Amino acid sequence: MSRVVAYVRVSTDKQADHGVSLEAQREKVMAYAALYDLDVVEVVVDAGASAKTLDREGLARVFELLDSGTVEGLLVAKLDRLTRSVRDLGELLDRYFRRSGGPALLSVAEQIDTRSAAGRLVLNILGSVSEWEREAIGERTSTAMRHKAARGEYTGGRVPYGFRLASDGVHLEEDPAEQAVLAAARAAHAKGLSLRAIARELARQGFTTRRGRAFHAKQVHRMVA
Repeated sequence: MSRVVAYVRVSTDKQADHGVSLEAQREKVMAYAALYDLDVVEVVVDAGASAKTLDREGLARVFELLDSGTVEGLLVAKLDRLTRSVRDLGELLDRYFRRSGGPALLSVAEQIDTRSAAGRLVLNILGSVSEWEREAIGERTSTAMRHKAARGEYTGGRVPYGFRLASDGVHLEEDPAEQAVLAAARAAHAKGLSLRAIARELARQGFTTRRGRAFHAKQVHRMVA
């Protein structure tokens, strides 16, 4: 007999108050456990908890039982009780259920039991879908960032020296004070001064970095390159 932890969840406080969905899930997992000779060590409940994140009190208890080896598997009435996010499911698969010698994942509705070859096949398919979604999101993000950059829109990260974020929060505009520093640095560079000499010249003229410090050679190099 395999020791498992059962997990049940509802997403709204109203459902939790009525208890109907929680009780229905409990009945399903207990009937499944009896049919397949599983020892349910504990039924963990997350009442009124969204599946948008894995940061849930009940789920933390499930992880504790899995990590300690107290149980050999996790049983749910349906996969969406565990998570609705393909990305989060992929994280769980990598963390626990695809691991050699790791715990099993069992779902009543989807008839998944990773102790069997068929169950592991379904698990691998789910993992592949998760990996595809991560890559697709990355590609869409990269395309969107390139499009924004081509339109002169701010794409995040540190604002380049000499510019500032415009009032619309989307575009960059020249910063007059920093543009003056760039002009002074480039003028000195045109005269043939070394990077260190340019840094000293900027200090002589009273120019400082955004943090109010003197410029050093590496910063000057980025200005005149």
